Order: sequence, then structure tokens, then C-alpha cells
Amino acid sequence: MAVFEISEYKERLQKTKEKMASKGMDVLLVTDPANLNYLTGYDGWSFYVHQCLIVLLDEEEPFWIGRNQDANGAKVTTYLNENNIIPYPDYYVQSTERHPMDFVCNILKEIGKTNCTIGLEMDTYYFTAKCFTQLQLGLPQATFTDATSLVNYVRIIKSDTEIEYMRKAARIVENAMQVGIDAIDEGVRECDVVAKIMHAQISGTVEFGGDYPAIMPLLPSGERTSTPHLTWTDEKYKSGIPVILELAGCYNRYHSPLSRTVFIGEPDPKIKYLADVVTEGLNITLDSIKPGVTCEEVEEVWRKTIAKSGFEKESRIGYSMGLNYPPDWGEHTASLRPGDNTILQPNMTFHCIPGIWLDEYGVELSESFRVTESGIEVFANFPRQLFVKNTTKVF
Repeated sequence: MAVFEISEYKERLQKTKEKMASKGMDVLLVTDPANLNYLTGYDGWSFYVHQCLIVLLDEEEPFWIGRNQDANGAKVTTYLNENNIIPYPDYYVQSTERHPMDFVCNILKEIGKTNCTIGLEMDTYYFTAKCFTQLQLGLPQATFTDATSLVNYVRIIKSDTEIEYMRKAARIVENAMQVGIDAIDEGVRECDVVAKIMHAQISGTVEFGGDYPAIMPLLPSGERTSTPHLTWTDEKYKSGIPVILELAGCYNRYHSPLSRTVFIGEPDPKIKYLADVVTEGLNITLDSIKPGVTCEEVEEVWRKTIAKSGFEKESRIGYSMGLNYPPDWGEHTASLRPGDNTILQPNMTFHCIPGIWLDEYGVELSESFRVTESGIEVFANFPRQLFVKNTTKVF
């Protein structure tokens, strides 16, 4: 039932082991749900309880450790041998007397991995301080080292199949974005627009359905567009305000994010000007991207372009993305920002989102792309402009 060939999973695992060996790790505990998926195909909404993979240098397959009732999910979605799927009893779940990492410690003791170097994804959403303290208590002879983003950097260059999944995600987000723009209008509730968007995200296309995205639709309106990452309310849209839409299509957990800005009524000249600046900056920045340039150099193009119009933006303008689970579709590796000297290579994929948020309003336009042999492939085919409702003019 895994969505890639077994040979691809094994290649990913081998690259992970090579990184482990280079850093002196004997064992790697993988707790990021995207990394569990990447290495085995495991796909379930079980990340609200503790789960992990145990990757050993001297074992052909990793061990999946998770809640007993999720073990069949591992059998259904992964390529792993059943002997490598080890569930823990339900009395470990949200208990004040024991912890799932106690179970993990016992497994490592059974297989003779008590006096070794163990890599931990220390800075992931689902690895808690309690996880760390229980591992320290249970394995006092072990040496723990930070393995945050070790697997993430293996993921940074995508396979052809991964790219194809992201192209499908782009078809989904094109439709969802159009549905959202069409639905936004004076007197319509924000939540009703989002309901239509989410229906489009999940129903997908006639050829293939969609998956749930790692981030909910972000649709701030009016003064709320002065900041990113706000969702929606049940208020009705009014004339004379901007609306930002930041969405993603998702297919087999692979994302293609896209942002656009709408204005209801005759556009405010200040917002139209800002939209022109953002659009020009995005166009010039995308045109500059090719293999061999660094993330820092890409951001510099954007910064110099908007500076001519008197604008500055302190935050990064993009990040590597693709496979993920809530709460984020980013990969937590390369960022398009000063100081990041990651060299772009073919089949790296990014979300470039050079939005500008001022004190009272903001504008977002973004594109997801892959680096090609000579430039980039923009995943979505969607007009790059400020969209205007209740007028025949297009700006």
C-alpha cells in the first residue's frame, strides 16, 4: 500500500544511514511524522500520541514503534516486515505512571543498544521534553546527540515521483484558489468561502482526489491582512477591503502552496501600488533562480528590487517544502534569506512567498517551484496579479 516503490524507500534509508555514520550515530530515533512517512510510507493521524522509527546502522529495515491500535495502520501503509512493527500497550498512552519512551528504552535494551550513540530529533513538534528525560533515565549509558533535520536534508532533493505528486497538488490548488476568489464577495461570510475552498482541496480533480493540507486555509481580510498566518472568522466581507488567500493543494502528503490577494470594490491606490511592487519583485526573483545560486543570493534579488520602491522585508521570502503533516508544509531546511548559503540543485522544491505586511494592510503573492537543470518549473499556472471583485477592471 506504500505510495512509492520499495526500492525508493530503501534508497532513502541508505542515504539516512550514511548521514548517521558520518555523524557517529549508531541509532536514530525518528519522531517527525513526515520523516516516518518518508522512510517507510507510514501515513496515519496518530501523531498526537508518541510514535517513532528506530533506525539502526546494522539492520536492513527500521522498527516502527507506535500505539497498539495503530499497528495495523503501519501494516497497511508501510513496506515493513510485520516483525519490524512493534506496538506498545494502550496503558502507555497519556499515562502519569509510564511513558511510551520507556517502551522504546526496553526495545533498545533487548537489541543490545544501551551503550551507543543515539540521534534524536530534538527540535521537532512531536518530540517533547518528557520524551528526552525518559530516554535519559532509561538509557543512562547511552550518548544522545542532536539529529534534528538529518532526515529532512535527505528529503531536500526530490525524486521524479515526488515531483509528479507535487504537480498534482498544484492542479488541486489552482482549482481551490479559483473557487476561493470566485466565492469572495461583499456580504458573504468568510467561513462560507473557506468551506468551499476546503471542499475543493479534498475533492481534488476528476482524475485524482486531494489530501488534507498541513496548514488550514489562511484568509485574513481588511486590517487583518497586516499580518500573516490568520485563518478566518464568521464575519461578512465588506466592500473596500483586501483579502489574502494562502492555500495548498496536497496529494499523497506532498504540497503545492499558493498565495494571492483580492480586493473587494475599487482598489485602494496604496494597496494597488504595493501589489505592483510585490508582483514585480516576485517575477524578477523567480527569473533569477537557477542551479548553482545560493538561497542568500535569491533573497538579495528580491530585497534590491523592492528597495527601489522604498520597501523592506526582514523575514525570509521562502523555504524548502513538500512532504509534511500538520502544523507545517515546510521542510525546516533551506530558507531564502540572508546567511543561508545552501546551493540550489535540480529537484529542490521551494515555496517563494515574498509578501509584504504593513501596519494596516498587506499583500501576498507566492509560487511553489522546483529547481530545474537551467532555471525553475513553477508548479501552479495561475495569474500573478491583484484580483478585483465587483469591477470589470483587472490590475
